[in-house]
Amino acid sequence: MSHEQAPHTSEAREDMVRARGTGKALGDIYRASGTGEALLKAVLAEDIDWEPFPAFPAPVRLAIVVGQPDEAGMYVIRVKVPHGVKLMPHKHPEDRVYTVISGIFYIGLGDEFDIEKLEAYPPGAVIVLPGNTAHFHWAKSSDYVTQVAAIGPLGIEYVRSNDDPRNKTP
Repeated sequence: MSHEQAPHTSEAREDMVRARGTGKALGDIYRASGTGEALLKAVLAEDIDWEPFPAFPAPVRLAIVVGQPDEAGMYVIRVKVPHGVKLMPHKHPEDRVYTVISGIFYIGLGDEFDIEKLEAYPPGAVIVLPGNTAHFHWAKSSDYVTQVAAIGPLGIEYVRSNDDPRNKTP
């Protein structure tokens, strides 16, 4: 199979797929050099900056790996949830692909937190969740880290507003 080479113009370089990250984790993920060579940059685990996220319970941390989740376009984030923490039923408008990085990821579907509906997924599992699907999480047996890939902007709406950490006073 033959592949066409893109012309070596600034217009062609502007058409290349680009993604933005934060801090030292990632600049442009793919871009053309002056010679037309592709440059690849990687994100290493030790370069990821974990931050609180207002829509999650206080001990949960989020890291932006690729892109800008608050903007239109592809993004990849990681979510770290300590043992015992529950994320109550909520929805995201965007379709999401979860990959379990570590720990056991428990997820259930529905408008009510129901232990009987939880499914456990080990590291390496990939879970596809259609947009606007009510679901919940629980770090039931250990801490877990998931990686989420989606097309932004990221959105989150809790089924019950009193479950939303953004509505709680400190």
